[in-house]
Amino acid sequence: MRLTLLGTGAAGGMPLYGCDCADCRQALAEPKLGRAPCSALLEWGGHRLLLDAGLMDLHRRFAPGSLTGMLLTHFHVDHVQGLFHLRWGPAAPIPVWCPSDPDGCADLLKYPGCLDFRPEMAHDKTWQLHDLHITPLDMVHSRPTLGYLFEYHGRRLAYLTDTKGLPAHSLVLLQALPPLEALVIDCSFGPGVEGRNHNGLDQVMTLCAQLQPARTVLTHIGHDFHRWLQRHPLPRGLEAGYDDMAIATG
Repeated sequence: MRLTLLGTGAAGGMPLYGCDCADCRQALAEPKLGRAPCSALLEWGGHRLLLDAGLMDLHRRFAPGSLTGMLLTHFHVDHVQGLFHLRWGPAAPIPVWCPSDPDGCADLLKYPGCLDFRPEMAHDKTWQLHDLHITPLDMVHSRPTLGYLFEYHGRRLAYLTDTKGLPAHSLVLLQALPPLEALVIDCSFGPGVEGRNHNGLDQVMTLCAQLQPARTVLTHIGHDFHRWLQRHPLPRGLEAGYDDMAIATG
C-alpha cells in the first residue's frame, strides 16, 4: 500500500495569492516548494484511489480508466473543485464515494456528468474495495466530513483531514486497534494557535500521544504554519508532508 500526497496545502495554498513574503516568493519561483490543495493518491494491488479532488488538473494527471475511483472526505470547494471541469468529459462513469451531504457543492450532485456519486460512506461502516478495507471515521468540521482508515494485508494507515481534534467515537475506534503504521493528519496551524475547523500543532501532539502511530505526517498546512516550518524543527516523531511525498507501508 502506497500513499502519495498530491497536495499538502490549506485552502489558500502556497504561494498565497497576493502575498509577497519570502516564502511565497520562493514557492512562486520554485513550484515544487509550494503546496497544492490537500489531496492524495492511494495505490494497492494494481488499483488507484484518488482521495479528494481539489487539484485543478485532474484531467491531465489521470487518463480515463486509470483510476479505480475517487473517495471524498467532504464537499468543501478546495476538496472537490477539480471535479467541475472533469465531469463533462465523455469518459466512462467514475465511482465517487463520499459522505452523505445533500448540499454537496454547487451543482455537482445535480449535474454529475461522468461522475457516479455514491453518498454511502458512514462512520464505522467498513467496506471492501477489491482487497482493501476502508473504514470511514467521523471528523470534527463545519460540514459532514469523514476521515478514512485503510487496511491492506494487515497494514494500516489513516488519512484524517479536515478536522479539529477527533470525535470521541472515532478516537476510541482507532485506539482499539494496534498502532497505525502511518497517520496522515490535518495540521493547519502552528504551536499556540487555536484554529477553527482544523488542528494546530498542539492538538496533533495530543492525538499522537493518544494513538501512538509509528509515523505521523502533517498535511493541510496553512501559510503561516508553512513559514514556521521553514524556521523551526518539529517535535520528534512528526514529519511535515510535502507535495508528491510517498508513504509506503510494509
